[in-house]
Amino acid sequence: MSLKDRINEDIKAAMRARESVRLSALRLLLAAIKQKEIDDRVDLDDAGTTAVVDKLIKQRKDSAQQYQAAQRLDLAERELFEADVLSAYLPKPLGDDEIAGLIREALAESGAASARDMGKVMNWLRPKMAGRADMTKVSSLVKAALG
Repeated sequence: MSLKDRINEDIKAAMRARESVRLSALRLLLAAIKQKEIDDRVDLDDAGTTAVVDKLIKQRKDSAQQYQAAQRLDLAERELFEADVLSAYLPKPLGDDEIAGLIREALAESGAASARDMGKVMNWLRPKMAGRADMTKVSSLVKAALG
């Protein structure tokens, strides 16, 4: 079963269970996936769908942070709940040891020696870590390794 099919099934289940907040988050996800497919004129595979999910989770966490700063804790809670719902569609996150191993492998494969080669390393890592690691954190680890 593809990721999009799983999302559609979960939407139906949320409708039956009358879980309005969960249903809202899932409908938002499906709309974002369809919008991406229309914009790029492609049929997204699981990797593309995962990228959309990852983007939406980052948006939810950013919104929650801004709501907390504005003392709107009710809205921040809703955003964090939606992020939790969406995170169920991401693959199992990589551990620190796995990330460090992939960075070492990327450095060896790309022959990177200085900070100027960071783009090569990140381009090698991005498809292998998509949705499984925080790329900002990975970027800082790569920078430290090249530094």
